[in-house]
Amino acid sequence: MKIVFFSTQPYDRTYFDRYKPEGIEYTYHSIQLDSDSVSLVKDHDAVCIFVNDNVDANIIKQLASQKVRFIVLRCAGFNNVDLQAAKDNNLTVVRVPEYSPHAVAEHAVALILTLNRKTHKAYNRIREGNFSLDRLIGFDIYEKTIGVIGTGKIGATFCKIIKGFGTNVIAYDVIENEELKSEGVKYVPLDELLTKSDIISLHCPLLDSTKKIINADSINKMKDGVMLINTSRGGLFDTHAVIDALKKRKIGYLGMDVYEKEGKLFFYDHSEKMLDDDVFQRLVSFPNVLVTGHQAFFTEEALSQIAKVTIDNITKVERGEKCANIVEPPKK
Repeated sequence: MKIVFFSTQPYDRTYFDRYKPEGIEYTYHSIQLDSDSVSLVKDHDAVCIFVNDNVDANIIKQLASQKVRFIVLRCAGFNNVDLQAAKDNNLTVVRVPEYSPHAVAEHAVALILTLNRKTHKAYNRIREGNFSLDRLIGFDIYEKTIGVIGTGKIGATFCKIIKGFGTNVIAYDVIENEELKSEGVKYVPLDELLTKSDIISLHCPLLDSTKKIINADSINKMKDGVMLINTSRGGLFDTHAVIDALKKRKIGYLGMDVYEKEGKLFFYDHSEKMLDDDVFQRLVSFPNVLVTGHQAFFTEEALSQIAKVTIDNITKVERGEKCANIVEPPKK
C-alpha cells in the first residue's frame, strides 16, 4: 500500500511516521492537491488530504485514471470532496470524524476569554512597560446566555465546558442531544437563539443547509454587541455581512479560527509577503476581532488520534473490512 500525502507540515510527518505500520509506504508533499499537483499521485494506491485540498469531479477522474482507489481525509470535514464523483469512479472516501472534541471546544472558550478580558492586549502592554488598565475592561461570563449552533461531539463538549462558568446555555441542532438536555441545555429554534444569546458559538458542519448561516438577516436578529465565535468552517459566515456588522458595531466581538478563503493563507508563513486578500485584511484590522489560523485542533492528543484513525481507516478499507468512517454521498 502506497499513500501520497498532500498539504503536509512537519508535525504531520512526525505523527504519521510515529504510528506507521509495516507494509505501508508514505510520500509526503507540502503542496495542496489540485489540478497542478494531481500528477504526483502516480503509482500510489491512496491520497491523504486535509481541509483545503481540492478534490472536485475533475480531480477525481484523474485520480481514477491513475488507479488510485482511496481518498483518505485526515480531518472531519469533507465538503472539499465531490462524494458523488468519488462513488461514480469507485473511489472509497474515509475520514476522521473526531480526534479531540476537547481541543476545538477548549479553543473556542480560549477565544471567548481572550476577546472578553483582552489578555492578548494586556500581554503586549506589559512587555512595553504599560501597566494601564484603560480599555481592558471585560464582562462577567457568569449568568450570560450562550447560544450553541450544532451540538455534535465538539458542540456538546463546548456546552459542558461553558456551562461550568455558570452560564445559561441554549442550543440549536436538527438532532437534539438528550444527555445535554438532562444537564440543563435547552434546545430552541434558531431565530430564538439568535435573539437571546450574548455569545454565539458555531460548531456545525458546512452543508448546503448551513452555508452562510451567519448572514445579514441572521445578524440583524442578534443582540447589539453580540460576541460571535467560529471554530468550525469559514463558509458558515457571509464575511462581507460580518464586516458590515462590525463597522456598525452590531457585532461587538468576533473570534475566528477559520476563514472561507483560508486555503492559500492558513498553515503557511506569509510574514515577509504582502497579502492580496483585501477582505481578510479588512477583517483583521478591527480591534475587536481575533483570528487564529485553523489551530483549534492542534494538540498532541488530536494529532496522535488523527494519525491512528487515518491509518486504521486505510488498513480496514484496503483489507475489505467494515469501516465506520466511510463517507457516502447524500441519498437523492
